[in-house]
Amino acid sequence: MVTRKEDTPQRLANRKYEEKNKQKRKDASGNFQTMIPREKFEEINAFLKQNNITKVDFILQAYEIIKTQHNQSNTKKEE
Repeated sequence: MVTRKEDTPQRLANRKYEEKNKQKRKDASGNFQTMIPREKFEEINAFLKQNNITKVDFILQAYEIIKTQHNQSNTKKEE
């Protein structure tokens, strides 16, 4: 069973802030909550670090590439 730490003025202020801003943060951003094998995770992280690429930039660039490929393949199917 999880036990909460003793309430202090700072903890109470933090909880109040979190409760007040939780929906605002949720509306502003998202999280995929996905898991990949550790080996692939470490490979990707090493690549990103070596090339000074953030995970957000990586996801956005990969999305644009896949979207373009998908649109091109759909265009070919229609022809």
